[in-house]
Amino acid sequence: MAEHRTFSQRVCEELVHESTDRDCCILAELSALTQTSGSLGFLGGGRFSVTYQVESLQLARRIYRMLKQGLSLSPSLHVVEHHRLGGQKTCVITVDGEDAPRLLNDLSMMSTSPDGTMTLRRMTPHVSLSRQCCRKSFLRGAFLGCGSMTGPEKSYHMEWVTGEENLTTAVRKMLERNGIEAHATERRGRTVVYLKNAQAIVDVLALMGAHAAVMEMENIRITKQVRGNANRASNCDEHNTERMLNASERQMRAIRKITLQHGLASLPPALRQMARLRLEQPELSLEELGKQLDPPIGKSGVSHRLARLEKIAETIPEEEEDT
Repeated sequence: MAEHRTFSQRVCEELVHESTDRDCCILAELSALTQTSGSLGFLGGGRFSVTYQVESLQLARRIYRMLKQGLSLSPSLHVVEHHRLGGQKTCVITVDGEDAPRLLNDLSMMSTSPDGTMTLRRMTPHVSLSRQCCRKSFLRGAFLGCGSMTGPEKSYHMEWVTGEENLTTAVRKMLERNGIEAHATERRGRTVVYLKNAQAIVDVLALMGAHAAVMEMENIRITKQVRGNANRASNCDEHNTERMLNASERQMRAIRKITLQHGLASLPPALRQMARLRLEQPELSLEELGKQLDPPIGKSGVSHRLARLEKIAETIPEEEEDT
């Protein structure tokens, strides 16, 4: 019988196959993975090693490829089986010898003086995240290293168990740069950055490149919303209800198209607020939607904003939806 995979596991499996070709993006993702899964070893005589330990073989292979093909290093990969833990396996990727200083230098953890002397500057990576592509890669690496999420059929919850202050700050900053407000709490002495807003989670999944997960979550969300509001819809006039729901579905398809290709953070604040509210409340009439906006607007204003969103979606070629 096939092993049941959780929604979180399916997201990670999709992310480990996301293409990362640019050197800057490889360093951004490795920066996050070094903070979540890496450790620095002091071997004596001024020698160092960098070791990554992960449970997923797929993630281990991704780290190995980024180090070998992306940075032209020669890492080693082996699997350790823990017999006392029921045969649980840990994948270990090691970078040592002359490659370790090169990696540490690329991650801005080590510097080289004019006479060739290498000095350890800091214990955590510090790479440039000024480009949007690098911020996406950093978030993807952080999620692969310490992230998880609850299946949307149960509840909306995505989190990063960051633990370390620098990583906590970086994850929250990367999310905020994309218009996503995250919260933080303490759990068993470790910091947890989390999201509980469904649309925010969809935005992050799209940002990281988990497009199949976005569509799966959206389908689950729509089903839950339709079921939850079935009684309310049944009290409306049948013809008007059908027309309203058809328009709502059309609008949500347009918004999802924008989300997958560009992300809602690319929209002006007024349209972004409108898009998120429509996705969260597909059963509401235009008048009801207007009352829930901040500040509230009339029915014609809501209609105008939704029409603008559909126009934006029409400018996106159909073949780009699944890229």
